[in-house]
Amino acid sequence: MLRTFSLGTRLALITIAGTLTTVASVLLIAYSALVEDFESILTHQQRYETQRIARTVDEKLNLRVDLLSEFAKNLSDGGSLRDRTEMEQLLARQQMLQQLFPDGLVVFDENATALLETLHVPGRIGTNYADREHFQRLMRTRQPVISRPMIGRATGVPLVTFSAPIESDDGALLGIVSGVLRLGDASLLPPEELHAMQKDGALFRVVDPNNFLFIEGREGLGKAIQSLPPPGADPLIDAALSGITFGQLTTADGRRLVYATSYLEPLGWLFIRAVPMSWATAPAQDSFLKFLSISIGIALAIALFSLIATRSATRRLEAMTQRIDRMVRSPEGVRLEESGPPEVRDLARAFNRLMDERDSMATLKENFVSNVSHELRTPLTSMNGALRLVHSGATGPLPPRAGDMVRLALRNGERLQGLISDLLDFSKLTSGRMSVRMLDVPVAEVIRDTIDGNQALAREYQVTLTGHGDSNLAAQADPHRLRQVLDNLVSNAIKFSPPGGTVTLSARPGNHGTVRLIVSDQGKGVPAAFEQQLFERFAQAETGTNRSVSGTGLGLAICKELAELMEGRIGYYFEAGAHFWLELAAARPARSAALRYPEGKTESHR
Repeated sequence: MLRTFSLGTRLALITIAGTLTTVASVLLIAYSALVEDFESILTHQQRYETQRIARTVDEKLNLRVDLLSEFAKNLSDGGSLRDRTEMEQLLARQQMLQQLFPDGLVVFDENATALLETLHVPGRIGTNYADREHFQRLMRTRQPVISRPMIGRATGVPLVTFSAPIESDDGALLGIVSGVLRLGDASLLPPEELHAMQKDGALFRVVDPNNFLFIEGREGLGKAIQSLPPPGADPLIDAALSGITFGQLTTADGRRLVYATSYLEPLGWLFIRAVPMSWATAPAQDSFLKFLSISIGIALAIALFSLIATRSATRRLEAMTQRIDRMVRSPEGVRLEESGPPEVRDLARAFNRLMDERDSMATLKENFVSNVSHELRTPLTSMNGALRLVHSGATGPLPPRAGDMVRLALRNGERLQGLISDLLDFSKLTSGRMSVRMLDVPVAEVIRDTIDGNQALAREYQVTLTGHGDSNLAAQADPHRLRQVLDNLVSNAIKFSPPGGTVTLSARPGNHGTVRLIVSDQGKGVPAAFEQQLFERFAQAETGTNRSVSGTGLGLAICKELAELMEGRIGYYFEAGAHFWLELAAARPARSAALRYPEGKTESHR
């Protein structure tokens, strides 16, 4: 049907259809983003509310502790406790403390035996409470303490005790004064706060996860302290006790809630608040409808403008696109020619600035990685040196546990030093600052030294490491960089081999005057979908091994760069195990018989 319209009309229809499709896609994405944003805001709001109410309760706790500590100073005459009559008179005058502690004030002697009380509880006077953890902590630290919720020894009900030391002028403990707060009868939360936290369908709970008790907020229980429901009965309680401090959940009746929790350390209480998901979706829908109407208007305007601009811009934009594509793919950073119509010049100028910024950012990143790596290497070298001295016994024998910790620190320090070396090498390679010294290198000796240098790692991973190569083979390479490549390939093969497996480093003549070194293992190899990215920077893939293998993702990328720097090639194939190969130019036959490895080693390893 489009064939009956002119080219301009067809372009206009295609533009309008594309614009509307794009707008519809953007609207769907925008709506999803709006809902996520409102959910995030709502979650943060609940976290703030629970933290705020926790701070409010904490402030009330501190107020009680401070007032009780001040009162404790009046119960001593400087050298001993005041007599019973004086203390009873002082307690009777403390109207504020009695309001803060409606379940009584109690004075104990220095051994935590109750001496007198403002509210009589049968059996409390004369009872020793030194076995209580909070009294032991007070007598040990001489600091005011707040007990965790506990069952009163004389009352048999849940309560919280606030205690402060009574000290002489020279710091001796003379006694203890405590204020008792009976949970359920008195609330640490103001009624207006509780009402505000539960309005408009919001839920608020205060629980004691250590004793599995409801403190506040359960419907139909009033102020009574009750046990928590069994697992599965209340999804909100289950989610809060799971250790996840915020998130979403669905109740038994299908309601979706956003919840957050906050923990109050002094009492060990967990504050929980949840609100309906509709608090997030409703404003998101309102915003979406407004955005929809605006977007439709903008889409129509864009479609109309596109109809007018398409004919005049198509050819120029096509030419500009081709030049931009060549510019992006050019490693030399070719710039666009700033000529032609004003629009084309402006676009070319903008892309040229973008290229300048890209080059500047690339240089900045390379310098940053290089500088940071250099700065990290110096202190890390000193740390590793110190750890080696300690590990070697230079500072004296270490306990077994300390020796294990030193070995762990040294192993991780050396691993970190290797990662930093990778970053430095890659920085030098990408910036063209790394040079190589090409020599005729005997392959058999390189294989032997590589095997010897990696045997310790092979034993650690329970892998057999072998190598063989013709003693007459020699390659043109930088000896140090060749070892670096082989060490990297062999260590990777060891780490990804199954326990009891075998890793082999071998060499054979290649095609067209080359030498091919192959590192083979019996692992599962690289996933087929990942093979194209195998030698790219920061690329890593899970190969199925049960052992944790981690790194910067630069090892194989560095190997590829070094191979190319030595005018060689590197590759991979799978055949009953992973096989990584390195191909280098062979040494000239006239010289290969007189070759010597730089360290002076001559015998091959088989």
